[in-house]
Amino acid sequence: MSLNNSINNSRKVILYPVALVAWLYIKTRNWLYNKKILRSTGFNFPIICVGNLSLGGTGKSPMVEYLINLLQPTYNVSTLSRGYKRKTKGYLLANEQTTALEIGDEPMQFHLKFPKVNVAVGEERIVAVPQLLHDKPETDVIILDDAFQHRPIKAGLNILLTPFDKPYWSDSYIPAGDLRDNKSSAQRAEIIIVTKCPADLKEEVRKKYLKQINATKEQNVFFTGIEYGAAYDLITKEQLPLNKNLDVLLVCGIANPRPLRQFLDATVKSYREITFSDHHIFTIDDWRKIEKEYNDIKSNNKIILTTEKDAVRLVKFGEFLNEIPIYALPIQPAFLFNQQQEFNHLITSFIGTFDRVNNQIP
Repeated sequence: MSLNNSINNSRKVILYPVALVAWLYIKTRNWLYNKKILRSTGFNFPIICVGNLSLGGTGKSPMVEYLINLLQPTYNVSTLSRGYKRKTKGYLLANEQTTALEIGDEPMQFHLKFPKVNVAVGEERIVAVPQLLHDKPETDVIILDDAFQHRPIKAGLNILLTPFDKPYWSDSYIPAGDLRDNKSSAQRAEIIIVTKCPADLKEEVRKKYLKQINATKEQNVFFTGIEYGAAYDLITKEQLPLNKNLDVLLVCGIANPRPLRQFLDATVKSYREITFSDHHIFTIDDWRKIEKEYNDIKSNNKIILTTEKDAVRLVKFGEFLNEIPIYALPIQPAFLFNQQQEFNHLITSFIGTFDRVNNQIP
C-alpha cells in the first residue's frame, strides 16, 4: 500500500463518526421528502436539472453547456444556478454589467459564452424560478445547475452525473468522502451519466458499471468522455493549437484536474502547474505568484493555460493579461457507444410534452 493510500484510509477512519452523522442527517431529510412530510413543488413547465450526489468535479458545467447548444437553436433557454461563492445574495438576473463576483464563476461562464441565454442565480430555486419566469416570460425551458439535492423544487427531468474514476457507489459520505446525498437518491434521476470515461472504454467495463447502477426500466444510462476544444487567448480570442513544442503553466481551481493533467501529458512538451481550491477567487498576490512562475520557465515557446471557469475569475487582471499570453481551454462531453442521438432525443422529447412550448414552437 502506498503512503498516500495509507494516509487516505487513516483519514477516512478518523472522520467516519462525522460521516455517519452526515449520512443520518441526509437520510432523515430525504425520508421526510419521500414521505411528503416535507413538500417538493413542481411546475407545469419544462425544467431540466443537472446535478450529482457529490461535492463537485463531475462535469456539470460542460453538460449544462451541451444542453444549451442542443436547445438554443429552437428554444428560449434560461439557466438558474445557486451562484456559489458570489458576493451577493438572493435572486439576480445577469446583465451586460454583471461580474463573476456578483453571480459566481460558472454562471458567468454561461453568460459570456451564450449571450442570448438568460442566466440567473438564486439560493432558493423555488423562489427564483417564478421570478425568472416573470422577468423573462419568453422562456421555454429552464436548466437548473447543481440542484439535484435541492428537494424543495421538483424538476421534470433530472440528469445525474457521476465520474468514472469515483462513482457514487464507491464513495464515502462527507467529510470522509465527497458524497453529500444518499446513494439511493440516484433512483430519482431519469437519466444517469457516467462522466470522464476513457475514450476507449471497453464493453465489459461498461457492463460492470451498469450492474452497479442497477437502473430501473424508466431510467436511461449514458457514458461520456472528455473532448477538449481549441485553446483561445483571453484577450484576442485567437486560437492556439496545443502541440509538443509548447511549454505550459497550468493555472486551475477546479475540483478534479486529473483529466486535464492527463490531456497535457499527451499533448504538450511539458507543463508545471499552480492549483487552487475549487471556485477560488484570485487575488493580486495570486497573480504575482502566477507571473513569477511563468517567468521562471526557461522557454521561448510558453503560455499560461487555464480552464474557462477559472478564466472568468482571471479577466479582472486585464491590464496584466496583455503582457503574458494566457489561454482558456474549452471542454465538452463526448458521448460513447453511439448514444448521443438517443440522449438528444430524450431531452427534446421531454420539452415537447408541454403544451406551452408546443403552442410556441412550430
